[in-house]
Amino acid sequence: MAIINYQNFTLGIEEEYMVIDPETRELKSHEQKIVVEGQKVIRDKVKAEMHQAVVEVGTDICEDIHAAFKDVALLRKTISQIAGDMGLWVGASGTHPFSHWESQLITDHARYNEIVNELQEAARSNLIFGLHVHVGMESREMANHIANSTRYFLPHIYALSTNSPFWEGRSTGYKSFRTKVFDKFPRTGIPEYFESIEAYENFVKLLVKTNCIDNAKKIWWDLRVHPFFNTVEFRICDVPLTVEETICIAALFQAICAKIYKLRTQNLNFIIYPRALINENKWRASRYGIDGHLIDFGKEEEVNTRALIYELLDFIDDVVDPLGIRDAISIIPKIFETGTGADRQLKAYEENKSLVDVVDYIHDQFLLGI
Repeated sequence: MAIINYQNFTLGIEEEYMVIDPETRELKSHEQKIVVEGQKVIRDKVKAEMHQAVVEVGTDICEDIHAAFKDVALLRKTISQIAGDMGLWVGASGTHPFSHWESQLITDHARYNEIVNELQEAARSNLIFGLHVHVGMESREMANHIANSTRYFLPHIYALSTNSPFWEGRSTGYKSFRTKVFDKFPRTGIPEYFESIEAYENFVKLLVKTNCIDNAKKIWWDLRVHPFFNTVEFRICDVPLTVEETICIAALFQAICAKIYKLRTQNLNFIIYPRALINENKWRASRYGIDGHLIDFGKEEEVNTRALIYELLDFIDDVVDPLGIRDAISIIPKIFETGTGADRQLKAYEENKSLVDVVDYIHDQFLLGI
């Protein structure tokens, strides 16, 4: 049996934070002052986003989940400190509970101006905050194989991350409304199966040739083989309230990649399910989070989402210790007990029927556990 070097499954984590006015609790377009100050301290690990009220951060390439925790914790502390010095707050939630996108400013940058010009209101209204997790791969061929197989697990992990129940002052009835907003963009959602990396790259070349896109970064699927790095990039999740939830989700993505790789070394493949079926589970995850049912396609029946997540934990268990992630994923029973970010936001609202209280809760959770 092939010896697996688990250190190959490096991690990179990107989070998008909201900038908040502490008096009104509205989003605050801040002319990227936080980014300018942040770049003096953490250089290119902080970037502007399309909307001025969004700050994006990204870790270095992390050799394991412990390095990833330290990096994300440092990024959150740094941005929080800089924002605080400017009299602002930051928070992590897939949507802001009540701010309206119409009152938020777009960052003046050629790329963003081009996107807004092409996508119009779909772009201007795309005021959402996500988590992206990169897992390192030995080759682009292997990245494509793993991307094909891991699509099935996207709804399971997405359900755990759900953290956007409110939109423009309304309780949406969804645990993650962020993806409903993002669905207005082209080239989003669960990707198709690609039989080879060449098939994927030929698809990208066709889109470029026919002026659909100018480069593959405008493919915004829920996961993708990254156009420039040897990584599988998971893009489906809402940004979580806390660091420990972010790290738990990153560890799960790392583990399913390592597990699919291990099966491949044993000449075993995980069954490939059609995009249409996986989309059924994605919708259920966005609507109900961990409190609904997902479809077990093998059994052809509905199964309690929590039970399926426990099955996922059993599936990856033999790679958990080699990756060193057991502590990171040990919070899952606590999430089942206290709820996802969406459940906790809804609970914060119910106490006084106040969306201001929800923003306060989002802000209070930002540095929890650091």
